[in-house]
Amino acid sequence: MDVLQRIDEWIRRHELIEPGGEVVCLVSGGADSTCLWHALGVLGYRVSAVHVNHGLRGADADADADFCRARFGAEVIVASPGGTEAELRDLRYELTRGHGLRATGHTASDQVETVIYRLVASGSTRGIKPRREDGVVRPLLGVWREETQAYCAENGLDFRVDASNADTLRGVIREHIVPLLRRLHPAAEENIRRLADERPRLPRGMEETLLALLSSTDGTKYADLGREIRAVREYDQVSLDRGPVRWGPWLIESTEPGLDVRTRRSGDRVGGRRKLQDVFVDAKVPRAERDDWPVVVSDEGVVAVPGIVEDARVRVTRARQAGDAEALR
Repeated sequence: MDVLQRIDEWIRRHELIEPGGEVVCLVSGGADSTCLWHALGVLGYRVSAVHVNHGLRGADADADADFCRARFGAEVIVASPGGTEAELRDLRYELTRGHGLRATGHTASDQVETVIYRLVASGSTRGIKPRREDGVVRPLLGVWREETQAYCAENGLDFRVDASNADTLRGVIREHIVPLLRRLHPAAEENIRRLADERPRLPRGMEETLLALLSSTDGTKYADLGREIRAVREYDQVSLDRGPVRWGPWLIESTEPGLDVRTRRSGDRVGGRRKLQDVFVDAKVPRAERDDWPVVVSDEGVVAVPGIVEDARVRVTRARQAGDAEALR
């Protein structure tokens, strides 16, 4: 089965795009997004393109924007530079939210890099979703990066090469870790990719969530399972709920799935940069209270600290009494 057929099969299997439907490709100018844009058009979808220029690489970034405008007819959105890889990704999704169904060029190679990073950073093998809850789909997760480059070559498609990729976390995994894993076993990448595809006996993610919730009986913890379903553990009880989480005097809600509430851990950093320990010190939180203070976290690190660090995705209020939390559930 060739690349085009596998992309088509992946889209149909995961119901990513309606037959002949409209889709906006988030293009960088690289081989992956170039392959994505061209393949979706060949498959009969009504394709347009958007490029977000973060301006991180000066003239090279402007050249990428010019290429995308000329090659794909892309709308170019200029964004403020700066931030972590995760923050820049989230900004791209936020800036293009009004464009309807959006497709990104994430490949099976990106899936492998994501699983490796999350395995090391959090012990999770959760991979990239074929479809996000906010209308972002990944039609290329069934093909490898080398195959998108070959597709471009076979179809005479020029593309841009971002030399700065080697300096990113993905670049370190791509250039150093994956080649070493190949030396250990030639099927290393495929075996790692399969970790993201395997399903536990419970729905994907639920088994891991429930094990995490049951691992401690301190305070209250929740994790979103998607589709507005939230798994909550209150002391020794596990339930599914859609309401806010009560932690001591705090009522904590989120507008985004995938965030957890827990106490601090060694090595925690806020926004992936500043040490949580330093945040507590600067806020003059007594040492005796720090181990019980709730923090809101994602795969990338601490995103909010109630009463100290705010985040637009997290709403925090103080409960006047314990019954307030129950009334909101």
